[in-house]
Amino acid sequence: MELVCPAGTPATLRAAVQAGADAVYCGFRDETNARNFPGLNFSPEEMAEGIRFAHDHGSKVLVAINTFARAGGTDPWRRAADTAAECGADAVIAADIAVLDHMAGEHPRTRLHLSVQAAAATPEAIGFYAQAFGVRRVVLPRVLSVQEIAALNRAIDVETEAFVFGGLCVMIEGRCHLSSYAAGRSPNLNGVCSPPEMVSYDEDAGGTAARLAGFTIDRYEPGEPAGYPTLCKGRFKAGDKSGYLFEDPVSLNAGSMILALKAAGVTALKIEGRQRGKGYVTQVVRTFRRAVDAAEQGYDATEIDGILAGMSEGGRQTTGAYRKIWR
Repeated sequence: MELVCPAGTPATLRAAVQAGADAVYCGFRDETNARNFPGLNFSPEEMAEGIRFAHDHGSKVLVAINTFARAGGTDPWRRAADTAAECGADAVIAADIAVLDHMAGEHPRTRLHLSVQAAAATPEAIGFYAQAFGVRRVVLPRVLSVQEIAALNRAIDVETEAFVFGGLCVMIEGRCHLSSYAAGRSPNLNGVCSPPEMVSYDEDAGGTAARLAGFTIDRYEPGEPAGYPTLCKGRFKAGDKSGYLFEDPVSLNAGSMILALKAAGVTALKIEGRQRGKGYVTQVVRTFRRAVDAAEQGYDATEIDGILAGMSEGGRQTTGAYRKIWR
C-alpha cells in the first residue's frame, strides 16, 4: 500500500520524503487548500522545486486543491489547478466539481483524486465522479468501518485511500460550519478552521479559559494542559451535565489495523497533519513506514500505539469508526 504523508512547508516535504513517504500531499499558499494557515504552504516556485526533489528521491507529490470555489471568484482555483499541472504534480486532490471539470478538460494527463471533502461514500457517488471526470482514487470519509470499506471496494473500480493517523475532524467531511459560525471563516471555503489570530487563553483563579473569537470553548483546571479551542472539540453544558458534544480531543491511530485495511482493498494510507512541524512528520512517517513494510510481510506492527502516543492529541488515541462497535 502507498504511504501518503503531509507537508505544510518545503522543509517538511523533504523530511517526509527522507523518512520514507511514497507520496507527499501539499497545497498552495491561498484559499484553494484546506490548510490555509499563516506560514504554511507553497509558492508555485517552491511547489515545482518540491516536486523535483520528491521525484529525484522516488516519491510522488499530490497537490490539494480541496476547498470549494465561490460564484464569481473561481480564478484562484483554476489558476492553482493549472499551476499544479505545470509543476508536474502526480495528482490533484479536489472536491469542487468546477475544479474536477477544469482538470479533466484542460489537464487530462494529470491524475485526479477525489478529496475527502467531497464526502463520497457510496458506489453511486464514487461512480459518478469516476465517469464524469475520470477520478482515479477517492479519499474515504472517516465514518466507515473496515467492513463497509471492503464492501465499497468490491463495488467500485477506483482506488481508495484511508486516513490512519492524525486529527479526526467532525465526522462529516466537507460539511463543517462550526468555525464559520464563530469566526466568520470556514475550512471549506477559506481553508481556515479556528483562525489562530482569533484564539486566546485567559487565566484567572479558576484556571484557564480557551476562547475562539470571544466564545469560551473550554475551561481547564490550574496546571491542566490547555488544548487548541476548536468548536467541535469544546466542552458544552446541558442541564447538570457537561462533556464533549461533537468530538473528544483525541487522535486517530489505525496503525494496528493496517492488515485489515489491506485485506479490505485499500490502496493508500493517509497521515493527517500539514500544519505539523518537521519533527512530528519525521517521527510519524518513519513509524508508519515500518508498519506498512511489516504489513507487506503479513503482520501488524502493534507497538505503533505506544511509539506515537506522545504525538497524539492529549496523549489519547482511537481507531475511530474503523472498529464501529456501537453500530
